[in-house]
Amino acid sequence: MRVYRRPLAAVLGGLALALTATGSALAVDGTFTWTGPEGKAYGIRNPPDNKCFDMAQEARGARNATKKTLVVYTKKRCKGTATRLAPGKSASGGARFASVIFNPR
Repeated sequence: MRVYRRPLAAVLGGLALALTATGSALAVDGTFTWTGPEGKAYGIRNPPDNKCFDMAQEARGARNATKKTLVVYTKKRCKGTATRLAPGKSASGGARFASVIFNPR
């Protein structure tokens, strides 16, 4: 997994631990990117399967450049209105989200 921008560690707390526990065999190939505070781009590479992650700061404009479907939610803990993004698809640039799950079951 390659993480872009240092503030991302705060955004997806526990991601490194989750990857250590699940191993790379359960990772989604590709990169998930979004726009954060002040219009800065953020992303994670090869996120783990079927894990919900809360965003710790503003997140919008989700882009799925992975090989599997992901779902972004308007509320934390993968609740609220869900938007499914197939591989290669993006949400509108202004569409905010508070949590994300990769390759949900």
